Amino acid sequence: MEMRSARSVTLLLLCIAIPLIVGIAGSVVTAGSIPIWYAALEKPAFNPPNWTFGPVWTTLYILMGISLYLVLKSGMANPLVRQGIVLFAIQLGANFLWSVLFFGMHAILFAFLEILILFGLIAAMMITFFHITKPAGWLLVPYLCWVAIAAVLNATIWMLN
Repeated sequence: MEMRSARSVTLLLLCIAIPLIVGIAGSVVTAGSIPIWYAALEKPAFNPPNWTFGPVWTTLYILMGISLYLVLKSGMANPLVRQGIVLFAIQLGANFLWSVLFFGMHAILFAFLEILILFGLIAAMMITFFHITKPAGWLLVPYLCWVAIAAVLNATIWMLN
């Protein structure tokens, strides 16, 4: 029984680490642009303060990881689990790509178009996860909501600049 518990904890930690590592990679791309390029952009009044992004994204990446863990616990024999894992990987790559487009390349319009795709990928993943285990789907709701806010913010920044 102890071995099973240790494997479960290891799997949970690995599932949480995967999105956190992608988030760290995205922050590396982002960090250099914040004090100069991003600071100089015209932003809407509803733009959150810069200090909120780190804690919010960290929380969302942890929730993503827990969600992935719950799906993986359902077993790889289920084709929906395999589909969910593929969607998880693709949306995580799209999540990172947004940072590259917006902060790395300063391509605000392309970042906006990409975040719309990301939103669709998250929705598809969330629906798939709901079919596997409802808690896994619910854990992704804050992520979908935050990306919706980010998309509106991205579009507004593009229009203002």
